[in-house]
Amino acid sequence: MPCGNVAGVLLAAGEGSRLGQPKALILLGGQSLARRGIALLRDGGADPVIVVTGAAGAGQLGTGPRAPGQDARDQDPSGEDSSGEDNSGEDSSGEDSSGEDSSPVIAVHNPDWSTGMGSSLRVGLAAVPCHCTAAVLALADQPLVGAAAVRRLISAHAAGASVAVACYDGQPRNPVLISREYWPEVAALAAGDTGARPFLRAHRDLVTEIECGDTGRPDDIDTPDDLARIVALARTGPFPT
Repeated sequence: MPCGNVAGVLLAAGEGSRLGQPKALILLGGQSLARRGIALLRDGGADPVIVVTGAAGAGQLGTGPRAPGQDARDQDPSGEDSSGEDNSGEDSSGEDSSGEDSSPVIAVHNPDWSTGMGSSLRVGLAAVPCHCTAAVLALADQPLVGAAAVRRLISAHAAGASVAVACYDGQPRNPVLISREYWPEVAALAAGDTGARPFLRAHRDLVTEIECGDTGRPDDIDTPDDLARIVALARTGPFPT
């Protein structure tokens, strides 16, 4: 039976060129997508949470010290008033010690973020502490994924699954859990804007599919139209849980 902690790795490095700002900085319901992704992994039981930064730095994401003179105000597409994140609980180490949850958030910067998701995945996995037996991989631009999906993947790992993928109506999407023993191959196969997908396709026999359609939605945000649709879903739907 697997033992040890399961880390969470949030990929939040993209620039969001079609949105006009890094995706992780977009506010939904008064909370940045980065903060929502951290909460997703924390609430799902991942410990610690590693956030991979890139186009936006740790201070901008609210996971590290704010840059001097940086304006914390961002536009919230939901129409709610937001004046930025409260960084009073953060320290200069890049770890977030704010809030009631004391589990750490470790911000790591990917200097090669512009090359795509593959390099961010490698940076994130390299930052996972050695006591963790697996990592749940999540994307900052999928804010309707529910914490219950993360919990189900971690439960599957505790029951013996080495690779587990959240599915929605039978279709594999995110998040994904991968045991440490496979990280070198995951990192070697990740290239350009592809993350764990090449590894998963090469090792379908290892994958345990976990249905999560009742816990949330895997819709991602790439364009303004995507954002408007997700804002509407977040207002009216029962997701995420």
